[in-house]
Amino acid sequence: MAVFRRNRDEQYPQPQPYPPPQPHYGYPPQQPYQGPGQYQQHPEPHPTYPDPGPAAGPPPQPPLPWRELLSGIVLHPSRTFWHMRDYAMWAPALIVTFLYGLVAVFGLDNARESILDTTASTVAPYLLFTGVAMGLGALVLSTVTHNLARQFGGNGLWAPTAGLAMLIMTLTDVPRLALALFLGGADPIVQVIGWATWLGAGVLFTMMVSRSHEIPWPRALAASTIQLLALLMLVKLGTL
Repeated sequence: MAVFRRNRDEQYPQPQPYPPPQPHYGYPPQQPYQGPGQYQQHPEPHPTYPDPGPAAGPPPQPPLPWRELLSGIVLHPSRTFWHMRDYAMWAPALIVTFLYGLVAVFGLDNARESILDTTASTVAPYLLFTGVAMGLGALVLSTVTHNLARQFGGNGLWAPTAGLAMLIMTLTDVPRLALALFLGGADPIVQVIGWATWLGAGVLFTMMVSRSHEIPWPRALAASTIQLLALLMLVKLGTL
């Protein structure tokens, strides 16, 4: 029996006791590895950064001065219409239209002869009335253009659209009116210039309404049709 027990002890040795814990010199003792989830129970917080928010766009550009506005409609119409589509321009529009109404009477042959035959005291009220009537008529026609553009799906504002339409209506007729003052409204050159400026006004009206209301050019042209026909019948039809 003793021999059998000794042989079994030699074949299966008894487990030795664990060594005593060693000092860690101030560091916490390492714990045995317990599986993949051991280091996921207490994740360390990550540093947080403030939300930068949406990127700020460029500041809006100020409205154009009246000199750049008037020259831009003729020289740089597309850029000017985009720039002024959110700004009202009542002062330039009303003043230019009023002055145009004062001078437009002299472009009509019959009206010019009757005015020159009267005294200055009689002519002054007539010219003032003509200037005011031209300003009100241009304002009404420009408002009609704006309302039609809104009916066709536009999203523009009334004040910028009406102001630009009034300026287009008057500025495009300045070349014809300047020649009519010296050559007369029935002169062939004046008639050709009148038709050319009328077509140019149609192009500018279409471009302006398309930019201001963000609609295709066929709808913009349709919205400007009434004002174009009124410009032809009220201002140019008697001289062409």
